Amino acid sequence: MLPPLHHKGLNKILEKVGEEATETVLAAKDAEHGGENERQALISETADLWFHSLVMLSHLEMDHQAVLDELARRFGISGHDEKASRQP
Repeated sequence: MLPPLHHKGLNKILEKVGEEATETVLAAKDAEHGGENERQALISETADLWFHSLVMLSHLEMDHQAVLDELARRFGISGHDEKASRQP
C-alpha cells in the first residue's frame, strides 16, 4: 500500500523532504547540548527524513537498495576521495 503522500505528486513529496531536513538540522542543534528528550527528538526527526526520502525514491520508481549499495561502496573511503571520484 502506498503512502497517501504518493498521490499528491512529486512536488509535495519534495516539500516534505525539505521540511523534514530542516527539522532534522534544528533537532541536531538542540541535541548537541540537550538531554534525552532532545536526543529522542533528533531520532524522531531523522526517522521522518528517512521515511520521506524513501517515499521520494519510491515515487520516482527507484529502489532504496541502490542507496544502500552506494553507501556500501563508500565504506572506508574519505569524503574528499569519494567526491573526487565522481563523474562530472
